[in-house]
Amino acid sequence: MPKELQLQILGEFRGLPQQVIGTELDEFGKLERGGRTLHRFRVGDYRVYFERHDLGVLVHRILSRHTVKDFFYRSGLKVKEDEALQENPKFWEMIEAARTSTKT
Repeated sequence: MPKELQLQILGEFRGLPQQVIGTELDEFGKLERGGRTLHRFRVGDYRVYFERHDLGVLVHRILSRHTVKDFFYRSGLKVKEDEALQENPKFWEMIEAARTSTKT
């Protein structure tokens, strides 16, 4: 992802951690699996997948809307975006891969 685009997305996301800590997250997409909850925040053509953390917000992935649409097309899914991702083990594997790659 180009640096300018990263800065643009982070600029849009800037006030979110305070909002997430202080309020309920009903306005965000929600994905749940195995007692774990991720939320989705849209920034233009991008989706930021994050969860609450003791220190604020932990961002797991930023995906292009087109990447998610391609995922649905290849998977033959005909349900809502959050529902489809929530039930798909490959999505959760991708989230975990980001976590384990940052620990090494």
